[in-house]
Amino acid sequence: MRADDVAQDLRTPVLEPGVRVPGATTTGATTARTTFPASAPDQGGLPAAGYRAGILGAGFMGGVHARAVRTGGGRVVSVAAADLEIARAAAPGLGAERAVASAEELLADPEVDVVHVCTPNHLHVPLARAALAAGKHVVCEKPLATDVEGAVELARLAAEARAADGRVAVVPFTYRFHAMVREARERVRRGEVGTVSLVHGSYLQDWLLRDSDDNWRVDPALGGASRAFGDIGSHFCDLLEFTTGHRIVRLVAQSATVNPHRRGADGVVHEVATEDAVTLQYATDGGALGTAVISQVSAGRKNRLYLEISGTESTLSFDQEQPETLWEGRRDASRLLVRDPEALSAAAARYSRLPAGHAQGYQDCFDALVADTATAIRGSVPDGLPTFEDGLRAARLAAAVGESVRSGVWVEVTA
Repeated sequence: MRADDVAQDLRTPVLEPGVRVPGATTTGATTARTTFPASAPDQGGLPAAGYRAGILGAGFMGGVHARAVRTGGGRVVSVAAADLEIARAAAPGLGAERAVASAEELLADPEVDVVHVCTPNHLHVPLARAALAAGKHVVCEKPLATDVEGAVELARLAAEARAADGRVAVVPFTYRFHAMVREARERVRRGEVGTVSLVHGSYLQDWLLRDSDDNWRVDPALGGASRAFGDIGSHFCDLLEFTTGHRIVRLVAQSATVNPHRRGADGVVHEVATEDAVTLQYATDGGALGTAVISQVSAGRKNRLYLEISGTESTLSFDQEQPETLWEGRRDASRLLVRDPEALSAAAARYSRLPAGHAQGYQDCFDALVADTATAIRGSVPDGLPTFEDGLRAARLAAAVGESVRSGVWVEVTA
């Protein structure tokens, strides 16, 4: 999360009349029942005119998605936001061809074949559901849902759409697309690390350090019951499981709300019901143990996602704030591997788009994710593309963490 995201997202989402979404304020509406179009996709199949995107949400993440679409040669056909005024103001910066008044209008547009859901969390399920019902491919920001039930529903609908006409449904676990993450994964796959015994790390931020820092994510009605873990702990667990091939099967967790009260932009002080930090221990199905610290109140840490994998032969560590390198430690020597497409494995070199010494970063990861989504839409699904099933996995882990925090005991994680 960045400061500009906080500024852009503080207001409550407002949708246009006729678009009913639970939890959102709807102008002129008295109910909260979803009334999105539910018509089946055109029997002629999905459009084949390139990557034509509609962006739902005009905050920081909407901008990231739009840039990735344009970088890959796609079109941002339209944008819908909290209201038409916001969408119109955002359209030039997003490179959108037009602004529309509502999600309903965007989803009904035959020129849009890929819908990017970049809204507050509580809108993900109804908007992704409606996009699938309208016959679109979907890229939905994480968390896919604020509870397991919503994630189960979307994963099922995505599987049905894939079976029906090959539609693609993606959740942006973006850090998978760092070249040095792919290099670490490949080295684990090839057995160079040996038998993995320990996997540990952290995801630390400071954007909610002070009690004057506020955002819609703090409100469980908008962001979900879990904030720090649901927002960024999900990224850590996905990176761990993706890189090692292990799955967390048991965990025990604690949480803390460092700022029990926060002062909103309107000066009103409100009680905080979501956590600022989580610590957890876990065991994997591959026999490894690990610990993680997840925090949005660690001063000076802007976006430090750190993962260390130790095996019987070597240790690998990756720091997202230093994404050009991967540390490898062995008993007799240690070295720092630098992103260089000429020296990396083929799996990693595919995501090393620039020559060595020309730094790649966060936006490059998003560009690669959207490029792989486009490849999947054309019928060839790249290795490691995160789908709605991965979003469901994150929801199950968040639920297990929440259960452990409440009970104080170890919890088994369902598949």
